[in-house]
Amino acid sequence: MTKLYFIRHGKTEWNLESRYQGMHGDSPLLPQSYDEIKLLAKSLKGIPFSRLYASPIKRARITAFELVADLKQPIRVSLMNELAEFNLGKMEGMLFSEVEQQYPVEFDAFRNHPDQYDPTAIGAESFPALIQRFNHGIHEILQTAADDENILVVSHGAALNAALNGIVGVPLAHLRDRGGLSNTSTTVLETKNHGQDFKIISWNQTDYLHKEKDLTDTI
Repeated sequence: MTKLYFIRHGKTEWNLESRYQGMHGDSPLLPQSYDEIKLLAKSLKGIPFSRLYASPIKRARITAFELVADLKQPIRVSLMNELAEFNLGKMEGMLFSEVEQQYPVEFDAFRNHPDQYDPTAIGAESFPALIQRFNHGIHEILQTAADDENILVVSHGAALNAALNGIVGVPLAHLRDRGGLSNTSTTVLETKNHGQDFKIISWNQTDYLHKEKDLTDTI
């Protein structure tokens, strides 16, 4: 049985501002995010990890290396383009409110109706394309995984939400039913057959952060 521990990166300035980051946009982690990564590491204490795979985008990359340093385990870190956030095209760098005003159809579909999301007008990535890309990366990771291995994966909220629901067979129309993923959250999936089937063990765990969430924490 292989367990994959999926981590959403720490909260950033643009998260706080309710601004889309996407694949090409980025902003620094907030100062408190470094403390929250330490709390995340404390929650994982006692679980042996040998490998961590991360999106190469700076906010995820920094989260990954901070987590490894706090875990104090000899963990090999690999960066994978397949784990990057959605390419959000023209929405990247824009406030949610600005996108809602300028691209109301795309905004509503992206947030509420993934099966109706057509990114053509904004030059962005579709849900099926993201799920295929991300899950190709997951299966590549599992090709060399041991049966009893625990593996860390650090990525992004929208990409993780879509891909993890997709990998367990949730239809596009229902990708949002389980709820979003919060900054510095942990979601655990396990597979007993090297990725032919997956089971969700926990979703969006954040109790170790000891705080009340606000609307800017979760996407």
